[in-house]
Amino acid sequence: MLILRLFVVLVVLVLALSVAMSIFKRDARYLKFARQVLQLSVYLLLAFGLLYVLERYVLAGWGVLL
Repeated sequence: MLILRLFVVLVVLVLALSVAMSIFKRDARYLKFARQVLQLSVYLLLAFGLLYVLERYVLAGWGVLL
């Protein structure tokens, strides 16, 4: 869980810096980069969430059945 918290903090920092740079430099590619980082981070968090649900419920359920 510590790694996921660190990942979320780093993503928030990257997003904040990208938005600040887009405002400061008036360049749209920083917003495009922020959108790509957000999209990738959502996909990674969904994958970790699915793995957590799989480990927590499915594999634990098999341990009870065996």
